[in-house]
Amino acid sequence: MTREEKSQVIKELTAQLSDNTNIYLTDISGLNAGETSALRRACFKAGVKLSVVKNTLLEKAMEASEKEFGELPETLKGNTSVMYSETGNAPAKVIKAFRKKSEKPLLKGAFIEEAIYVGDEQLNVLVDIKSKEELIGEIITILQSPAKNVISALQSGGGKLSGILKTLSEKEG
Repeated sequence: MTREEKSQVIKELTAQLSDNTNIYLTDISGLNAGETSALRRACFKAGVKLSVVKNTLLEKAMEASEKEFGELPETLKGNTSVMYSETGNAPAKVIKAFRKKSEKPLLKGAFIEEAIYVGDEQLNVLVDIKSKEELIGEIITILQSPAKNVISALQSGGGKLSGILKTLSEKEG
């Protein structure tokens, strides 16, 4: 790879790091061609982009990026694959599901919305992270609950309420 090609790859990696808020660093070494293909299919179905990168080029891209990757550059040893996703927990779910059949991929670390997770033992924590859509759904459910209670109380006591209002309006007059 020429210096010019390396420079181009670093620019592309820097752009991908800047454009994505959920980045996973994994080790998929040891997977045979069939397993790698199956992992790529699982990633595609989950909306996760998977690419194999050279550690030195990724490290330079991390340095060039505006993001603070903390301890993640220290995990760039051996083979490294990067998973990008719109949803914070999607790559973790793919990894966990895939590991029911295989020992890999191993999680080296993750950058999720500016939070940094290092080590394979973080996988279950990452699986449990709720996506933005899930959190919004929970908030809406919580907010709707009191309104539903008020509406049902008004509907059940509809006759009483009109009587109370009539009485109050007569007292004022």
